[in-house]
Amino acid sequence: MIIIDLLCEQEHRFEGWFASAEDFERQNAQGLVQCPVCDSSGVRRVPSASYIATGAAAVAPSQPKAAAPAPSMPDPAQLLQQLGEVLMAHSEDVGAQFAEEARRIHYEEAPARPIRGQASQDECDALEDEGISVLRIPVKKPETLN
Repeated sequence: MIIIDLLCEQEHRFEGWFASAEDFERQNAQGLVQCPVCDSSGVRRVPSASYIATGAAAVAPSQPKAAAPAPSMPDPAQLLQQLGEVLMAHSEDVGAQFAEEARRIHYEEAPARPIRGQASQDECDALEDEGISVLRIPVKKPETLN
């Protein structure tokens, strides 16, 4: 398997994996190689950064470097807690009047601002029916998080 650097007629650069250079040429001639960005089949091979001809001799690729360790996955509970803290710090708590205040903001009867509060599923559905976007996020107070 070889990796070939490619460029479409719209100048989108990408790479393709082929069994051989001949396999690329065959697939490209049949219009089977397409740009993943614009679907153009006008694709040509371009010099690879790992093998560039320089006059009389070609520069061979260097030894592969050890891969950096993959970043660890953040703790989902911690991320949820951080999201809750950011939302609490940057929004106004309107409590049980959430649906009413969201309507007032939507219909420009109240100043636009980020709000949070409580609303039933029926209230959220009614807001959505009116074209008012609602993002339901279950945020627990910090003292109730495990």
